[in-house]
Amino acid sequence: MRRFTLRTGIRWKITVAIASVGALVTIALSLVVHSAARVSMLESAREVQLDRVQFISRNVDAGRKPPMGAKLNDPELPAELRHKAQSGRRGTYIQERPQGLPEVWAAVPLGNGQVLSLHTPFREGANLIPDLDRALVIGGMSAVIGGSALGVLIGGQISRRLRKAAAAAQRVAHGDPDVRVRDAVGGVVRDETDDLARAVDAMADALQQRLEAERRVTADIAHELRTPVTGLLTAAELLPPGRPTELVRDRAQALRALVEDVLEVARLDSASERAELQDVALGEFVSRRVTSLMPEATVRVVADEIVSTDPRRLERILGNLLANAARYGQPPIQVDVEGRVVRVRDHGPGFPEALLREGPSRFRTGSTDRAGVGHGLGLTIAEGQARVLGARLTFRNVAARGGSERAGTAAGAVAVLWLPEHAPTATGSFPILTLPQG
Repeated sequence: MRRFTLRTGIRWKITVAIASVGALVTIALSLVVHSAARVSMLESAREVQLDRVQFISRNVDAGRKPPMGAKLNDPELPAELRHKAQSGRRGTYIQERPQGLPEVWAAVPLGNGQVLSLHTPFREGANLIPDLDRALVIGGMSAVIGGSALGVLIGGQISRRLRKAAAAAQRVAHGDPDVRVRDAVGGVVRDETDDLARAVDAMADALQQRLEAERRVTADIAHELRTPVTGLLTAAELLPPGRPTELVRDRAQALRALVEDVLEVARLDSASERAELQDVALGEFVSRRVTSLMPEATVRVVADEIVSTDPRRLERILGNLLANAARYGQPPIQVDVEGRVVRVRDHGPGFPEALLREGPSRFRTGSTDRAGVGHGLGLTIAEGQARVLGARLTFRNVAARGGSERAGTAAGAVAVLWLPEHAPTATGSFPILTLPQG
């Protein structure tokens, strides 16, 4: 069962985090400020109300009628405050109303056993509390919006640096040894992105050194093997005719071909090869070379075109593609030329999925099982020669009728060589090749 994943950028994650924290802090502070302000206003109202009722009580003691709305033994006086006053103590009380303003009560005991009380609505806070709440809401929203904008700026900077690092790492992965992730990231502020860039650069340098060492070892071994293999071939020619001699000569020839292929791969990996360009009619050139290399293959020229390329390297690519089709595919083998595009198709089980996914790999054959013959350098050399030409070599399978393009169920394999519109320069730089849609 495939799990659902939601992909978001680090910019928006930081923004949401800052906005959420800002909103929570704003709500908490608003509640605290609102509660503290209300309590403070109510306490102030209690003191004012108590001062009023004490002032009135002095006039009542002198035999005057209670003024300012005060009452003697008010039946609406809250029981808690009544008991307190009857016990000889003065006090205040806040009576909450389900609807409307709360009532502020104050009561004092008189000398004749009566209770003088006064109550008024809490009108002072009726206007101040809503205004305070409104100011808190506006301030909180401003803080959240400001924090979100700051999160976008901070997250955007980090996101841009990470994207630059990822792009530079991709270029390193595609074989550009001169790219440094640390230089690509740049910036004045130093953070964890720079640590990541330095780690990637160190890893790329170590990997490059290891690859260079492996290439040198491979080339040195292949070069050292040329002399004994040549001597082995010469000695095989001196053997008397017979089946054992044929077997020795055949294996010696195969060993020599392997050594030459390994040397060619080493030269291609060193990126020191340069194309010797000539103008050739692609359709005519392919027809003659295919007829010479594999007479049983059919050639169809849909559209011929003059291209500037290296004929020797182009012939090498064609020969390796035809040899791979003959070894791992099935007849008929067909070669199509359409403008600057050359397609080589067989009708076998198709390319392995690993080759379609990762591209050609040295010492891995095109066979889907372990019974295949060959050393697996043919497609690797073809791809390397295509890079020297500034071309692109792609691989795909032909879906069987009612089936799929997976290896073993396909109706054939197709290798497509896309020659560039402009030839590579003398410095080895290649033009950008735009593939047609569809």
